[in-house]
Amino acid sequence: MGVVRKTVHSIDGEQLSIYTVTPGPDAGASADRPGVVILHGAGTGSKERNLPLAEDFAALGHPAVALDFSGHGESSGALCDLSLRRRRDQAAAVVEEVLGADRPLALVGFSMSGQTLADLVALYGGRVAALAACAPGIYGAEAWDVPFGPGFTELIRRPESWRTSAAPSAFARFDGRALLVLPEHDAVIPPGVTNLVRTSLATRADFAELRLAGASHQLGVWLAGHPEDRQRLVSALLRTPPSVPGRGSAVRSAGTGEGPRSS
Repeated sequence: MGVVRKTVHSIDGEQLSIYTVTPGPDAGASADRPGVVILHGAGTGSKERNLPLAEDFAALGHPAVALDFSGHGESSGALCDLSLRRRRDQAAAVVEEVLGADRPLALVGFSMSGQTLADLVALYGGRVAALAACAPGIYGAEAWDVPFGPGFTELIRRPESWRTSAAPSAFARFDGRALLVLPEHDAVIPPGVTNLVRTSLATRADFAELRLAGASHQLGVWLAGHPEDRQRLVSALLRTPPSVPGRGSAVRSAGTGEGPRSS
């Protein structure tokens, strides 16, 4: 079992609450194994639901970090003062403080953190070895630096405003391992967003797609209560043999035909 620690870090003018899970002595950890950073979605998202996933990565020798962005969970700050830019900056600061400047990274992002994944890929380049975009959302460039509130909501509700996002170009340049994780039904993310993320990630990456039968948009909540699906995600992202026989989900690699679509 990994060792779980909860700490508070002074970052971006806030007090951010962070879980770190250090692999146990039998997990075969080494300095060249990617450190995993798990990023929750918007609204009621928090690190608590992502702790089981962090522990699953640590069991395979990967140090893992799950954080509360400001205005969420046990971190300080108000949600209305957060922005997509600050999410990127807070996640990057956690990476540097907890995982250091050299360890390769595996990034897991839920919903709104689909955009944060892309922003971190643009920031870190080849240091990102793998990413998992879970029911990912992306947002128009004009909304990136706008605090969450009425102005941000107005911008993202403009029809197809996401088409100006910088995320697709960042994903298209990514050449590591990329996993797109989708629920069976998604009433939040437009199909056009999912299709654009899929196409972009498949451009250069070692791409695969995982669909979780029975799940809806809140995949962090779903995975917290479904250990078999967590194992499928971890195995697919790390390209390790699954420890639990597959039932109810399918992994599709690029070129194997049309993947599942959100609705």
